[in-house]
This record gives sequence, structure tokens and C-alpha cells, in this order.
Amino acid sequence: MTTTLRPVEPLQQLPGGGRSRTYDVCVNSRRVGSVHLTTDPGFGAASGVIRDLRIDEPDRGRGRGTVAALASEEVLRSWGCVQVSASVPADAAPALRMVRSLGYVERSRNMVKELPGTPPVLPEGVEVRPMTGAEYEEWEARAREVFAQEWTERGVPEEQARAKAESSHRVLLPEGLATPGAAFHVLIRDGRPAGVLWTGRTELEPGRWAAYVYDIEVDEEQRGHGYGRALMLLAERVAREAGETLLGLHVFADNTPAVRLYESLGYRTTYVNGAKPLL
Repeated sequence: MTTTLRPVEPLQQLPGGGRSRTYDVCVNSRRVGSVHLTTDPGFGAASGVIRDLRIDEPDRGRGRGTVAALASEEVLRSWGCVQVSASVPADAAPALRMVRSLGYVERSRNMVKELPGTPPVLPEGVEVRPMTGAEYEEWEARAREVFAQEWTERGVPEEQARAKAESSHRVLLPEGLATPGAAFHVLIRDGRPAGVLWTGRTELEPGRWAAYVYDIEVDEEQRGHGYGRALMLLAERVAREAGETLLGLHVFADNTPAVRLYESLGYRTTYVNGAKPLL
């Protein structure tokens, strides 16, 4: 039997040379599932994404998903993509095994926490205040640089990493410090800034919104004193005060201290994000 991808819509041309298209997964012309292929708007047209690969239940367990993923990679190669990424629900064990068998390496995780009704108490001796305009200017330049560096350290070409940093800040902070829904706080200990927190709101899934930790930064000289945990507790307080019941975040899988911190605070992994080069 032959597994193929059959387009169900015209090829969509995206800004910056990107592309997008939805396909039916077919076996001998019989539809058995679907997949959406697109280029990554953050990393650019050379980075492909496999989204929503689904095989209908009666046809699962027969290798249809594996063949469909390989066919998807061929389509992305024909678009000029040199790398591909895919996000898999953390509880989808067969799908996780499939992407690992195809050479996808876990790059990062999406995590979420159901917030308790009562906001947590911050550690004694810690104070919080809003970020000033001058502090924002310094933070924003530094954050772009760190963001790009984090991606290049994980194999993303520098040009793509910098494009991702520029795109993210442009989309998420169109009005800078005054962007509606964005909140910036500075953690103070003994009269000195110890860290900063950027929170906002995001759509985790269609129709499912949550508060979101976009950036947490502890001053290098102040690390190892529990201020990272204090900032995460502050994020919970900010979210609850805004009426949110969920708090999400993104973390690189190899950042073991951060992953352990979030797990200790009650966060659970919802999606595992993997990637590999298209040779």
C-alpha cells in the first residue's frame, strides 16, 4: 500500500517568502488522516514545521504516521527548508516514540500550571515594583541578545536566531513597556534589583487562553539565592490578580535547573518540541 499526501487547498504564500498548506494523508487514495505544513514565521522560510499530523483511529498502529511524517519532510525540502520542527503532546506516547525514531531531538518544552485560588506569599525581605522606562530600554536590548544566543547555542543559524528575536519582540511588544496586557516587574532585595519578570497572556490552544511567563531573569551576581523561585511566585500573583487560572511557559529541555524548578512548583509538560536538520 502507498501512503501519500494530497493537497486540500492551494499553496498559501506567506510574508517573507513563507509557505503553508494542508494535506490529506492517503493510502491508495483513501483518506486516513491529515497534516498541516508551514514555514516558521519566526525563524524564516528555511525552517519548516509539521503541525497537526493526525491519523484516523482505525488506521493507527500501521506506520501511517511515520510515512506521512517522512512525506511531509520531502515537501518541506522542496520548499527550500533546511530544518524541520514538530510539537507533540506530552501524553501522546506513540507520537513521541515516532518523532524520536525519525531523528527529532527534543529542543524545548511547553509547560502549564493550574493556579491555586489563593496567590502565593513572596519570600520575606523581597520587594516588587514596576519596571521603569530606562530599565526597560536596557532590558529589551539585553533580552534580544540573550534570546538569539540561546537559540544559536542549540544549533539554529545566527541569522535565523536573530530574526526570531526581532520578530518575537516586534509581535509581542508592539508598544514596548506600554503594550496592553504586558507586565514588567523588578524584584528588589536589600534595595538592589535582583531580577526581572515579563508576563502577559497567550492562547495555548484554540480558545484556551492563559497567563504566560515570557521572560524571567535573575541578576548574575544574585543567582543561587532563590530569586528565580520568588519571580515565579510573583508571576502567579500577577496572573491571579488578572483573573487567570492557568500560567504557561516555554523552557529549553537542556536547562535542567529551570525544568526542575518549574516541576517543583507544580508545572506539567504539555508539549515536547523537537527538531532536526533536513539533509
